[in-house]
Amino acid sequence: MRFGLFYEHQLPRPWRAGDDEQLLADALEQIELADRVGLDCIWLVEHHFLEEYSHSSAPEVFLGAASQRTRQIRLGHGIVHLPVEVNHPARVAERVATLDLLSHGRVEFGTGEGSSQAELGGFGVPRAAKRDQWEEALDVICRMLAEEPFTGHRGRWIDVPPRNVVPKPRQKPHPPLWVACSRRETIELAGRRGLGVLSFSFIAPEDAKPWVDMYYELLGSDDCVPAGLAVNPNFAVVVPFMCHPDEETAIERGIDGAHFFGYSLAHYYAFGRHRPARTSVWDEFERYRRERGFARDIVHADHQPLEIKVLQGAVGSLRGAVGTPDQIAELCARYEEAGVDQVIFVAQAGRNRHEHICEALDLFGKQVLPRFADGREVKETAKRDRIAEAVERAMARRPLRPGRDVNSYVIASTGELTPARTPHYGQKVPGPGPLDVRRHLQSGMRRLIGSLVGRVPEPAVRRAAHTPGAVAGYRWGMEQTLRGAKLEGVDAVIRMEVTDGGQVASWDVIIRDGTATTAGANGSEPHAVLRLDVVDWLELISGKTSGGELLFGGRMSIEGDETRVVSVLSHLDREHQPF
Repeated sequence: MRFGLFYEHQLPRPWRAGDDEQLLADALEQIELADRVGLDCIWLVEHHFLEEYSHSSAPEVFLGAASQRTRQIRLGHGIVHLPVEVNHPARVAERVATLDLLSHGRVEFGTGEGSSQAELGGFGVPRAAKRDQWEEALDVICRMLAEEPFTGHRGRWIDVPPRNVVPKPRQKPHPPLWVACSRRETIELAGRRGLGVLSFSFIAPEDAKPWVDMYYELLGSDDCVPAGLAVNPNFAVVVPFMCHPDEETAIERGIDGAHFFGYSLAHYYAFGRHRPARTSVWDEFERYRRERGFARDIVHADHQPLEIKVLQGAVGSLRGAVGTPDQIAELCARYEEAGVDQVIFVAQAGRNRHEHICEALDLFGKQVLPRFADGREVKETAKRDRIAEAVERAMARRPLRPGRDVNSYVIASTGELTPARTPHYGQKVPGPGPLDVRRHLQSGMRRLIGSLVGRVPEPAVRRAAHTPGAVAGYRWGMEQTLRGAKLEGVDAVIRMEVTDGGQVASWDVIIRDGTATTAGANGSEPHAVLRLDVVDWLELISGKTSGGELLFGGRMSIEGDETRVVSVLSHLDREHQPF
């Protein structure tokens, strides 16, 4: 069993000058103490615009400071929001690697997709797209941390050319990966992708056991295909915390913070209506806590085993690890019996006082931690040995993610040169020729189309998709793309069919003698037909996705001679064309 400390940087209203500064200073002192008493990890979230609930909008800066004031404790940089509108993958990789170097290899990398409308709407993240963006970004970030150089990526949401992302982290191939989970579905995803679970479901040990068993069963099954370049088999739960020798004092010091944590979380993620810089979440908590299930008088000292939630009618308020050292040790032992690997405590919550948090951490370190020290290394070694074969099999199932041929990729002051056109010493780099101008125009067209896809309502896209001008544009774009490719040895007639329900826009691509032209779909019988939806087509020509992704994802079909089509695609891939 490992133990962590979780921070949202909560700051209930009313605010006074200097409150945010004092909040950060107090948190750093608490983390120094946690390091000294022997806690294993601190976790700091990334949130934006969530007044009172979380003032942790730049966790990498805070963790950089914490890295210089601690020696042993691991630094949980999570949950980092991975939708591309919030964080570009290269910036995430750079920050994670820098923090890993500053801390001498102590980073844990926690990821998430975000779900509060305050954040998604604030950054313009489409709710329906956030899971896809998270998955694509996680793969790109892991490759950026490990590949030297990063060989580039062109996907649905992310388009990055080859670059060497520096610095590289100390931990190889990258720090351990985690994902935030509040539902069974996400825990299943973590098991299938070889990620550690950060569970924010506030579940009792007895309820956690089936989830833990399911997670490790999936992680050891043939369904596990790791998202990263290493598997992180760990299951962590988050619970409120306040420790004192007297149970009533522990409740008096910690239960309002635990309740505010639950209430403010629900305010932003469930029932709240928030007016920026006007709504006082703390005032609403005090006014409505009873009807929302967070009544103060339903929690009292009874010297019984701790429950994570205390029911008021059908609503459960949080208690968690708010109690005496014996009660908290018994609760943690139940989690350990359920197979949980790490219990993460929320101490800095609501108006919990700094000195009370420090006293609680010191008492926990002296009276609870030693009970879990004996045999811990032996148990962890046995676990690693038990799942080693399953992890090895999982890594063998991870598909390769080939990027561009970086050996012929050059960045010059005039642009990206592919294949390499390195000038001799003293020779001027040639100015743009006709091919460079054409590619520049194509790039502009792709950016224009890419800016519209996902922003213009889909019905409007579909209405405009089959106009004569649109179809002519498709043909022109295809000709321009193919004209720059080396197509010697290819002889093919490929019919493109862009569909939208009952409507079809079609044309033929004719490749002969190393050149390509297009014609209306009324000539000779084609060797093959490529068929895809109009929205996928627009994403394809704008560079948001690739032909390989559409084909292997079942979003594009080939009917006829597949060999000829694959031959064309391979030529285009070699030339780094968007198709």
